[in-house]
Amino acid sequence: MRKTILVTALAIGVGAAFGDGFAVPAALAANPAPTAQAAQAAQATRFGLPDFSDLVDQVGPAVVNIAVTQKEKARPGGNDEIPGLSPDDPFYDFLRRFGVPLPGQPGQPGHGNRGPRVQRGVGSGFIISSDGYVLTNAHVVGEGETEVMVKLIDKREFKAKVVGTDKRTDIALLKIDASGLPTVRMGDADRARVGEWVVAVGSPFGFDNTVTAGIISAKARRLPDENYVPFIQTDVAINPGNSGGPLFNLSGEVIGINSQIYSRSGGFMGISFAIPIDVALKVKDQIVKYGRVQRGKLGVTIQGMDKELAQSFGLSAPRGALISNVEPDSAGDKAGLKAGDVVLGVDGTSVGDSGDLPRIIGDKRPGTSVKLEIWRDGKSRTVSATLGEMSSETLAETQGGGGDKPRGEDAGGKLGLAGRALTNEEAAQLGVRGGLLVERVNGPAAQAGLQQGDVVLAVNNQPVTTVQAFRQMMEKAGNRFALLIQRGGARIFVPIRIG
Repeated sequence: MRKTILVTALAIGVGAAFGDGFAVPAALAANPAPTAQAAQAAQATRFGLPDFSDLVDQVGPAVVNIAVTQKEKARPGGNDEIPGLSPDDPFYDFLRRFGVPLPGQPGQPGHGNRGPRVQRGVGSGFIISSDGYVLTNAHVVGEGETEVMVKLIDKREFKAKVVGTDKRTDIALLKIDASGLPTVRMGDADRARVGEWVVAVGSPFGFDNTVTAGIISAKARRLPDENYVPFIQTDVAINPGNSGGPLFNLSGEVIGINSQIYSRSGGFMGISFAIPIDVALKVKDQIVKYGRVQRGKLGVTIQGMDKELAQSFGLSAPRGALISNVEPDSAGDKAGLKAGDVVLGVDGTSVGDSGDLPRIIGDKRPGTSVKLEIWRDGKSRTVSATLGEMSSETLAETQGGGGDKPRGEDAGGKLGLAGRALTNEEAAQLGVRGGLLVERVNGPAAQAGLQQGDVVLAVNNQPVTTVQAFRQMMEKAGNRFALLIQRGGARIFVPIRIG
C-alpha cells in the first residue's frame, strides 16, 4: 500500500508539473516490452531530462587520463608527509587502498632519507588532433623535471612531450607519438547559454572516464588574480583529477576546460569553473607557431568603476577601466595616457569593466597599433598606442620608507583627514613628485576607506604638491570628487562623497 501511495503521489506531481498525466507513448504501446535502454531513453525524453549515454559513447575515446611524476631534491632527515595531506588523514589511506604510490610509505621514495622525493599526480585531458596533440591544464603537468604519461580509454599509454604551457591561462599543450587517434569536436563558448546542460568527463581521484553533468551557472566570471580568462561557471561535479578535462555541450562539442573549483574542504561544493575553449585554442595556436605565448602590454595599472567614481569623473554610468598609474616609457606613457583616464574601448570593442581591458590587450600581439577610446576631463577622445610585450613574470612592487617624521596637521578640513607633505627622500623612494602622507583619518575620509599611511597624489586629477594646495583643492571640489592615492606599491582612485 505504501508503494502504491508513493507512485500515485509521483504521478500527480508530474501531471501537475507537465500539464498532464502518464500518457503512454505510442511507440511503447505498440511494443509493450521495450528494452531497458529504450525505456530509459523514452522516460527521460518524456520528462524533459537529457540522456547523456550516446554523447558519452561518442566523446569518451578522445578523453585521456594524465599521470605526472615529478622529482624533488632530497630533504635531510626525510619527510613522511605529502604537502597538505598527513598520513593520518583518512584520505591518505583511501589513496593507498587503491594502489596509488604515496611518498612516505615504506619502500617508496621519500620514506626516511632515501634520496630524491617523488610526487605523483593525476589529471585529465583531451585529444584535439589525430596526430597526438592533447590539451590539459598547466597546473596538471607542473614544472621542472617531470614525466608525463597519457593513458587512452583503450588502455594504451604514451609518454608525452610538453610542447608548451601558459600559466596566465592555465593551459598546457602535450604531444604523444601516435596517429589515427579519436578527437573531440570544438564548440563555441560564446553561444553557450546560462542554464543549459553540460557534461564533464575526466579522472577524479584517478577514476578514468568518470562522467558528471550539470548546468552552466554563469558566464564571463572573473576570479581574483585571473585577468585573462572569462570563466564558465557550472554546478558540474569537479574534483581533484578532473583538472584539464573537457566540458561538453549536448551536441558533444567541447566548450571549456575544467580548471578550478570553489571549495573550503578541497572537494566539490557545487561551484566549478572552466576555461572557455576559444581562450585555450588561442594559446595553443601561439605555442605551436611561436613556442610560447606573446601578449600585448599597455603598461598601465587599472581599477574598476563604481557609481561614486563614475559620478566623480562625469560619466553617466559606471563603465570602462580607470587608469590609476602609467608605467614610465611604456606603450601607455608614449601614447600620452595618464592617471584619471578611463578606457572605454579598444579598436571598437567596448570595455564594459576593468576586467575586460587586460584580456583585450593581452589577445593582441606585441607591436600592434591600437586605437583607445578614453574619457578625460568630461569628454571622450581617441588616442593611438603601439603595444609592448607582457613579461612572463610579475614585476616587484615599490617599497615605501619609514622613520621618524614631522607630525601631520589637519589638511582635509571637511574631509576629515590629517597629514603632511612628503619629504624629498620619501618622494624619491616612492617614485613620486609630491603628495600628502595621511596620518589620521575620520569622517568622510574614513568612511571612504582611506588609511593611515596612504599618500594622496591628486584631487580630481590635479596633482597635490603642498598641504596648502590640497586645502585649496578641497574648497573647490564640492561634495563629490576622487582622490588618487598610493598604498604600498599600488595606486587607486577613491571616490569621496561628503554630506
